[in-house]
Amino acid sequence: MASLAPVAKAHEFWIDPLEHVVSKGAQIEANIRVGEAYEGTAYAYIPQNFRRFDYAFQGDIGAVDGTVGDRPALAMDAPGEGLVVAIHATQDQHITWSTWEKFVSFLEHKDLTWGLAEHDARGLSRERVRERYSRYAKSLIAVGDGAGEDVVSGMVTEIVALENPYTGDMSDGLDILALYNGEPLRDVQIEVFQKSADETVIITLERTDDAGRATIPVQPGHRYMLDTVVLRPLDVVEQTDPSWETLWANLTFEVPE
Repeated sequence: MASLAPVAKAHEFWIDPLEHVVSKGAQIEANIRVGEAYEGTAYAYIPQNFRRFDYAFQGDIGAVDGTVGDRPALAMDAPGEGLVVAIHATQDQHITWSTWEKFVSFLEHKDLTWGLAEHDARGLSRERVRERYSRYAKSLIAVGDGAGEDVVSGMVTEIVALENPYTGDMSDGLDILALYNGEPLRDVQIEVFQKSADETVIITLERTDDAGRATIPVQPGHRYMLDTVVLRPLDVVEQTDPSWETLWANLTFEVPE
């Protein structure tokens, strides 16, 4: 585990339940947020902004329904007692980096510096680098006893909890699996955001092994957000085309007292 120096910043996207643990028969509510260091703006339910907004429960997948403008974006009756997995995939969005130095800082932050040499090798300009990006977020929510398992949702990239943080033994950490196109993401950085009851956030770094797995140290009474980013090159035909694409995987959960 390594601590993250606060040099470069990136905007994470995550599902943020009002409560990660709710009683049987209660309503599940969650914001979708964009921000930094586990703090950010809540966005409304806007279907044109996402390609998928679902929940998984006991082997079934259902759509998260809503009305345009709903806030929180997820508000639904709990489908039963057990583990509910909220799943959200955004539409593609674009960013133009105002300076090469900011693009470099971002890649350094996300441990994607191989892209710098690749950028130059492809003969791309360092002026106003254009990027396409999309987000793939999940959240684990316990209803009642919270029993159940996380799912492989089929998103292009995702983080899968291999243990249930609400019912499992977390004394040795939470085992996770990072996937890209259904295959393990080997030797990649996992950024870990730990939030205490008083809203203090600690950010650390972990890495997946050759099987795409990592063990995340956790503490009771804390919320967690895990984040990893895939970088892939894009073909550039027109000058305005993005030259890079980033795919962001995110998972949130809580470890109860």
